[in-house]
Amino acid sequence: MLAHISTEYYTRLEQGRAPRPSSEVLAGIATALRLTAPESAHLHDLAGAVRRTTTAHDRTVRPSVVTLIDRLQGTVGIVLSAAYEILAWNDLAVALVGDLQAMSPPNRSLARHAFLPEVTHRTRTDVTDLAELRHHVVAQLRTATARYPEDPAIRALVAELNERSTDFATLWRGHDVRPEPVLTKTFRHDEVGEITVDCDTLLLPDRDQHLVLFTAEPGSRDARNLELLHMITAGALVAR
Repeated sequence: MLAHISTEYYTRLEQGRAPRPSSEVLAGIATALRLTAPESAHLHDLAGAVRRTTTAHDRTVRPSVVTLIDRLQGTVGIVLSAAYEILAWNDLAVALVGDLQAMSPPNRSLARHAFLPEVTHRTRTDVTDLAELRHHVVAQLRTATARYPEDPAIRALVAELNERSTDFATLWRGHDVRPEPVLTKTFRHDEVGEITVDCDTLLLPDRDQHLVLFTAEPGSRDARNLELLHMITAGALVAR
């Protein structure tokens, strides 16, 4: 009764004789059994069903994570939301990308940067693999819409991109949700030229966020360019 399904159907589920349950049925069972969030997620995984939630994606970053990226030397550190918005960053990220603090939250969206650069305004750095970035962004947004189907921010972002970008609309119709991992990335900066970095992404599962770290091999030209960028940015801030 609590799960809003019949006793007969629940019995067949436990015996493995029923069709694969829907996300709504699994959510009802999880509620009836008072499962915790990780337990509910495990139930959905076992059933091969997409976990659904009516809540908005989390955009608050743990202070300990902000402290962590601030302490990283020679590493660009950013935190991305489930909808690919940059939520937190360190000084080297500012040196590479630009003054993120001066941007409005919507313009910190990597999805909007990838498909609507005329709206967000160009930063001091371009990526050389724009096609790969776009493919990755669309796949991540497809996953986010499945996890947060009622999130107004995600729905508005997808609607805007579909309306204003034919490239996004084409990729969106592909329904791809399994992007290849990005292991390296090359940025083209106005002042120091190209910088190739290793790209490592760490999942922050409690808030469905990602910590993205860009590093260059110590002593390499790319590492020196990163350090030069940091010095240029620091000098500009002092001059202000």
